[in-house]
Amino acid sequence: MSRFSQALETQYGIPVVPLSNENVVSYGIGAHFKYSSGMPLRWVAAPYPFTGLSPERLKSWYDGVDRVSGKPMMAAIQDAFTRPLTDEERKAGVPPESADEPRLLPPDTEDNLQRLFKDRDWTDYNPVILPTEERVAAMLKGTSHKPSELVKKEAGTFGTARPFTVEKVAIIAVMAGAKPEYLPAILALSSQVPYMDSTTSNASMILVNGPVRKEIGMNSGIGAWGPVNEANSVIGRSMNLIHSVIQGYKEGVTGFSSLSNPLRYNNMTLAENEEALPEGWQPHHVLMGWKPEDSVLTVLSGWNFLSCGGSVVEHYPPHFLMRDFMRVLAATGAATFVMDPSVAYQLRNTQGFKTKAELGAWLSKNAVTAAETYWANSITSGMMGPLGKQGLEPYASWQKVSGDTLIHHYPNAQNIRSVVAGGQTASVWFVTDFMAGRGVSIDAWR
Repeated sequence: MSRFSQALETQYGIPVVPLSNENVVSYGIGAHFKYSSGMPLRWVAAPYPFTGLSPERLKSWYDGVDRVSGKPMMAAIQDAFTRPLTDEERKAGVPPESADEPRLLPPDTEDNLQRLFKDRDWTDYNPVILPTEERVAAMLKGTSHKPSELVKKEAGTFGTARPFTVEKVAIIAVMAGAKPEYLPAILALSSQVPYMDSTTSNASMILVNGPVRKEIGMNSGIGAWGPVNEANSVIGRSMNLIHSVIQGYKEGVTGFSSLSNPLRYNNMTLAENEEALPEGWQPHHVLMGWKPEDSVLTVLSGWNFLSCGGSVVEHYPPHFLMRDFMRVLAATGAATFVMDPSVAYQLRNTQGFKTKAELGAWLSKNAVTAAETYWANSITSGMMGPLGKQGLEPYASWQKVSGDTLIHHYPNAQNIRSVVAGGQTASVWFVTDFMAGRGVSIDAWR
């Protein structure tokens, strides 16, 4: 909202009074003004929460008072549009707080520098490898791209301008403990900022496909999701450092995740076990349009993560339990399954799913949830509810049925994905509501 309001005023000359809920309006008044726009927009704030409320309750918010000024809501909006600009509001130019940090820090002790990095939120609050000039130069040997090359311009939290270069990513890679051969993957990962954030407990997953998995020694077998592999661990940690240092995410300042999510510690970094795929089951990146020989990194984002809780049993086919678990994954209309190869073999050889797409189609047709359960999720009601009000199907029809009506809440089978990983020591699987990005070439950053 800060960016859109700024664009309306600066590009189109349209006066704007942004109105948001009180739990995040401090971002527009504070961090966005200080570090991005330099424009002191006149904000008006309503109470929180705002999703899933009755029209009568929402009307009471606007009949109430503005949480910024304390004035009646409509009077605060009118005042913001008509009150003359103050001297502070007439200031123009880049705000001084957004000045670049110096490229080099003065010499100091290891302990002092570690403390400095933490005090400035340049870490994940674990010790980092200090990025000396020598270490960064050695890291840059992992790519043919010049240190000064711009990786991305719009990289900040909520898409604000925080341009960064290959050298800055190399610095992050050093801090995370990477080897130079990991740098192309970390550069590909960095090109995907800004990463998804939410006031709710969202998380991300890093999926790697193609030859690079073996080249840098990623683990896709036993313990694939555990803390047992250097490359998986370091690449996952790099995402947190990029999120903090490059994207500029700080809880309570530029982000407001109430509980956050423990999955963010290593961002569920995973390499698909392509060698263990059943016949006919293609790797994730191939299904997304890449060639088998391409090395590709995909960022997936969502909220929920459920374990099957035990090995698959013969008297209840695994896809039945997968269908049952999907009942509670209503938020995004997307599902990503991560399963041990032994589960994939059962689905292929015993249950007859010759491709991942066939499994997705069956789940789309058979997964259901009650309409009241679907709309009770604030993410669903906030994202899909307005689409239904505009008449977009199937959401419009789902809003009209009784609460106990079962709806097929995964209408698009292409949004149901399967990833195979693990060491075949147990027939286990996980399901998430994670949505997949398009994927980005790692080879392009070699």
